[in-house]
Amino acid sequence: MATRLRWLGHSCLWIESDGIKLLVDPFLTGNPKAVVSAEEVDPDFICVSHGHGDHVGDTIAIAQRTGATVICNYEISQWLEGKNVKAHGMQHGGAFHFPFGRIKLTLAFHGSVLPDGSNGGNPCGFHWFFKDGSTVYDAADTGLFGDMALIGEEGVDL
Repeated sequence: MATRLRWLGHSCLWIESDGIKLLVDPFLTGNPKAVVSAEEVDPDFICVSHGHGDHVGDTIAIAQRTGATVICNYEISQWLEGKNVKAHGMQHGGAFHFPFGRIKLTLAFHGSVLPDGSNGGNPCGFHWFFKDGSTVYDAADTGLFGDMALIGEEGVDL
């Protein structure tokens, strides 16, 4: 099955690959651009780039309802686990193999304070290497920076 992406509003993406469903930065409730509600999605994994409310969004409610694992930086993973959410914390430059393929956490230059004011660690982007051979890079909220060229050298289809 080919990897498929769908924009759900703001920075929220729906990705399906090899029968596995990923939701990225699920700001759906209160988002005037959202094309679905938080109750309509059933991801296996949720990727959160940073702690701002327009990216964390409905993460907690969706993860608690579906049992999805949240992939994010370490600080956000600790915050989520304190809210009874299963999370897989990563560090920038690190990669991990999941059932859909490999994901690498990339740099992003932005803030990351969590909705309750606590430290959300450093923001990140995601570079996915799916089992079907497709690669996707989501820079999330960041400005341009020189090391993006290195990400391109690893291959980016979208």
